[in-house]
Amino acid sequence: MKSFEHGYLLDAEQTEPLLLIASFVFDFECIHPFRDGNGRVGRLLALLLLYQAGYEVGRYISLERVIEESKETYYETLLKSSQGWHEARHDLRPWWEYFFGTLIAAYKEFEDRAGTIMSARGAKREMVENMIRRLPSRFRFADVQHACPGVSYPTLKRALVDMQRQKRIRCLGKGRDAEWEQMGS
Repeated sequence: MKSFEHGYLLDAEQTEPLLLIASFVFDFECIHPFRDGNGRVGRLLALLLLYQAGYEVGRYISLERVIEESKETYYETLLKSSQGWHEARHDLRPWWEYFFGTLIAAYKEFEDRAGTIMSARGAKREMVENMIRRLPSRFRFADVQHACPGVSYPTLKRALVDMQRQKRIRCLGKGRDAEWEQMGS
């Protein structure tokens, strides 16, 4: 699939998807199609395109919040990169750096929340236990599954059983929809 982007014909299959996403969002912001809400719609488009490209950190960390926390830099970067946009003489590098910086910040925050995921034996179970500690005091199995994508059902179940045996959590019912409760530190 080929697309016309910034005066160049780009082959979407040979161009880094993150560059295309950042460039698309930037162009949307420069077009400014709405009277109000362009930034929010642009960030929503970014989230959708990132999901489609396999970058799902936005499911766990609010990219909107990460951008909000650097709002001044966001607007400065948009202004800097948009100089000469109407004449196709603008420099996307500041925008790309900002866009990628927000993604890196989101991934770092996710890693801090989830703990470093190691490939060593037992690492997934340790990750599950760390996530359970971060859940509300009462939770369901589905909450654990949602918080630990990519971890198998048996691994999740073993982690719950081990924590139950250690009297760190207890089950308040029966079946898959049973509620679980953390028993304190």
